[in-house]
Amino acid sequence: MNDQIESPEPETEEDDFGLPARLFDEVLDAVEAGDAARLDALLDPLHPADVADLLEQIDGRDRRALLALWKGGMDGEILSELDDNLREEIIQSLAPTELAEAVRELESDDVVDLVEYLDEDQQAAVLDALAATDRIAVEKALAYPEESAGRLMQVEVVRAPEHWTVGEAIDFLRRSETLPDQFYHVMLVDPRMKPVGYVQIGRLLSKPRATPLRDITEESFRTFHVEDDEGAVAYAFNQYHLISAPVVDDDDRLVGVITIDDAMNVLDEEHEEDILRLAGVGGESELSDSVRETTKQRLPWLAVNLGTAIIASLVISLFEETIAGLVALAVLMPIVASMGGNAGTQSLTVAVRAIATRDLTTSNVWRVIRREVAVGLINGLAFALVMGVVGLLWFGSPMLGAVIAVAMVINLVVAGLSGVVVPVVLDRFGIDPALASGTFVTTVTDVVGFFAFLGLASVILL
Repeated sequence: MNDQIESPEPETEEDDFGLPARLFDEVLDAVEAGDAARLDALLDPLHPADVADLLEQIDGRDRRALLALWKGGMDGEILSELDDNLREEIIQSLAPTELAEAVRELESDDVVDLVEYLDEDQQAAVLDALAATDRIAVEKALAYPEESAGRLMQVEVVRAPEHWTVGEAIDFLRRSETLPDQFYHVMLVDPRMKPVGYVQIGRLLSKPRATPLRDITEESFRTFHVEDDEGAVAYAFNQYHLISAPVVDDDDRLVGVITIDDAMNVLDEEHEEDILRLAGVGGESELSDSVRETTKQRLPWLAVNLGTAIIASLVISLFEETIAGLVALAVLMPIVASMGGNAGTQSLTVAVRAIATRDLTTSNVWRVIRREVAVGLINGLAFALVMGVVGLLWFGSPMLGAVIAVAMVINLVVAGLSGVVVPVVLDRFGIDPALASGTFVTTVTDVVGFFAFLGLASVILL
């Protein structure tokens, strides 16, 4: 009998990225059997991001059983890849010594990201496991405001005096024993430790040794203050194609560096929050959330939607006699409201995205409003023609077709207008447009759609 533990079979070409479906079954079988050796053989070869995906996709009971069996397997890289809520759950399940060992090799920015979620005992255990200089750096970073550049930066910076040459910089890098695991630039500083430029590693290695570093600095150089909002930092990275950038304190001294991976994580999180908020499910909803957490996130906005639906129903109630006199109105009026709601959502989504990327500003807002109104008018006329024919053929009433046609034009124009105006106004008042716009736009299109259709019908048809 061969007692050797088999490693996972080589993945096929279609499984080159992500987790193959068979791996889930194999992992769960090993957990159910209590086979720790088999579980180690399955999980150890995986990238930390893939292990995090696996933990996020299995249910809570299987996850707890896996972690209890996989002793010593959890490390800081995996914790860094987890969704926030699940990361907090797993951190709480680890003993202080396990947690300290897991984060010992992380960069300072990753340690800060993890320590934020710990209670005082676990936080102390992690800090005690760090070297004295690393502990001071983490504690200093935690003193900065949440979601600031100071929290996002890492303190491991490769710096050089601005008067050095390429040869001096290369010699320094070869002698140094404390370089970060990954870095993209050498930061140039003046005698006051103020960053004055940076040199990309590729350019450094391709130039003659006698070349002054200040002669090969990058034009993209920008600095950020420790209290700058991390969203603004991420926007700048994306806008100006930055790879890394120095962070300075109140005296303009270099205190850290932000790298593109951290900036893009912030950008991804903000985009994800916008999508979730547009759907009214909260900005932090995850597949790993419990029933209680998910209900808590969704219930408030469902309550708001119920209130707006009641408002729309009140508008309908104003025309009870009209509807009773012509039953066909009850059949057709949902079409007007539905088309308006969909058109409003289209405009709203474009507007919210443009606000988030700072493409929609005071300089072009009126042009965008005119465009959306024009689009709504054209689409309204097109579908008005269709519904006019439908009304004629279905109910044999030319005037009924005319009424729904006019109502369709009015509602699609209002949908295009409100889809831009509502998020812009909310943004001006400091309210997140992604969070609140959908409810307001839907209410506007429902109320206008019902009022226009039933109002015109009461005037023209009865």
